Amino acid sequence: MPPTALAGLARIQEPVSDRLAELDDLMRRLVVDEFELIEEVNDYLLLKRGKLFRPTLLLLSNEIGDKPSREALLLAAVVEAVHLATLVHDDAVDHSALRRGMPTVNSVWGYQTAIIMGDYLYSRSVMEMARLQRVDVIAVLAAAANAMTIGEMRQLATHDSLSFTEDDYYRLIEAKTASLMSAACELGAMVGDPTYRNRLKSYGHALGMAFQVADDILDYIGSEDVTGKPAGHDLREHKVTLPLIMALREFDGEQRLAVNALFADPEPDDDLIVRVVEATEACGGISFARAKAREFADRALSAIEGLPESRAASALAGAVNYTVERRQ
Repeated sequence: MPPTALAGLARIQEPVSDRLAELDDLMRRLVVDEFELIEEVNDYLLLKRGKLFRPTLLLLSNEIGDKPSREALLLAAVVEAVHLATLVHDDAVDHSALRRGMPTVNSVWGYQTAIIMGDYLYSRSVMEMARLQRVDVIAVLAAAANAMTIGEMRQLATHDSLSFTEDDYYRLIEAKTASLMSAACELGAMVGDPTYRNRLKSYGHALGMAFQVADDILDYIGSEDVTGKPAGHDLREHKVTLPLIMALREFDGEQRLAVNALFADPEPDDDLIVRVVEATEACGGISFARAKAREFADRALSAIEGLPESRAASALAGAVNYTVERRQ
């Protein structure tokens, strides 16, 4: 990730930096097991973990209303474990070789180990949540995990990717991304000041929508340092996201032939991917997606308007701009 992006994220995380520092040890304890392979894979996942964005949102939400709790740290670890589980499963299903510049679990240990490790992370998450003895908390995260699974299944069941509509796309990213971010913010409030539960839930949902649209734009214009995936990764795997959905309406005959050829080729070459990326940008797909990301971002800001002034509230607002302004 470029230094400017890191600086932006560091500012967002600063109000909860002490709590995030505790998260690493907690994550390691969360997945301690007598079976050596599980600990080996877990150590590898923690070595190449991401930005802890979802745990950050949970801990910041927990600080709203000035009633932070120790329970929030456990839930932050659980949310990150669920997120890691989805990444491990996604990489296995997609047969992805790299994630954040490092080999994926499935490419190092094999498909079966990756699937079982993802399942293990889910089951450990449920066990840790059970320690809180709060059915309402379990229900929120269970609903998010269920939504993510249905979203993945819906994507797999799409036989003609190029028939994917704008509404189909929003339904998918709501399930795959917004559901967990919304749950993270809601959970933070539930074990903090529940007065703000619904507002932070709405904030997390809108932020998650903006985050995924922005992420899909970066697949066209970003670098692997920003996205954690090679450029053109989604097109290479025949995934249709918002920029292409909107550009398809404007493609001429030659551009349509190029995209049809790409989606018909099991292993499209770089030149073909570049042609489709250039056509998507030329036909306004990326511009439309940027505007939509900003629209979702504005909804997120509206949801937290009027929260009590605090460093945490300012950081949540900063997270919105960070989400939509990530660049190459």
